[in-house]
Amino acid sequence: MLDIQTVGLAPAFVPYLDGWDLQRRVHAEVVAGTRPDTLLLLEHEAVYTAGKRTEPQERPQDGTPVVDVDRGGKITWHGPGQLVGYPIVRLTEPMDVVAHVRRLERLLIEVLRPLGVDGYQVEGRSGVWVRRPLSEDKVAAIGVRVQQGVTMHGFAINCDNTLAGFRGIIPCGITDAGVTTVSEVVGREVAPADIADAVAMAFAAEYATEVAA
Repeated sequence: MLDIQTVGLAPAFVPYLDGWDLQRRVHAEVVAGTRPDTLLLLEHEAVYTAGKRTEPQERPQDGTPVVDVDRGGKITWHGPGQLVGYPIVRLTEPMDVVAHVRRLERLLIEVLRPLGVDGYQVEGRSGVWVRRPLSEDKVAAIGVRVQQGVTMHGFAINCDNTLAGFRGIIPCGITDAGVTTVSEVVGREVAPADIADAVAMAFAAEYATEVAA
């Protein structure tokens, strides 16, 4: 069973540190066995978050605050118009973090396909990618951490957010690819609220199947 909570979508954006505190509380309860696996869905106020592999030169130089977090990966941006999901789930033994990331990618690809987004996985790179006229762009980013067998952090789908926040950084440390949004790919406005239910249903079905098995 997967407990799904929509914590805040526009206009009720969640400050990043508040969301991180909530993650940690839920994580502790899942570890303790007092709470089932949980998916949190929300939109953050604009913020940069830097994973453990972020280099000093990869940080924004415009004075924008950066929150250092304990997930893998490098620096990225979160903000309004981006659907962020935190699957806080217990991994089965033997734990395979890469398999967890690939599973998230496949779920997001399936959610976005009916919208007209032809997403795919890229060997050696996390996230969901799309082919654009002049580049290969990321439409959904993934960064996770596993502690005591339970995951934290998760994914961010660029829906109708501005891409300005990505221009002052090298998103996820990747220099030879770009960033896009679902709205840009399909040519119409698609907000986080428009896909939140589909994401919730996809994750609920995926994890219900796992329990049943």
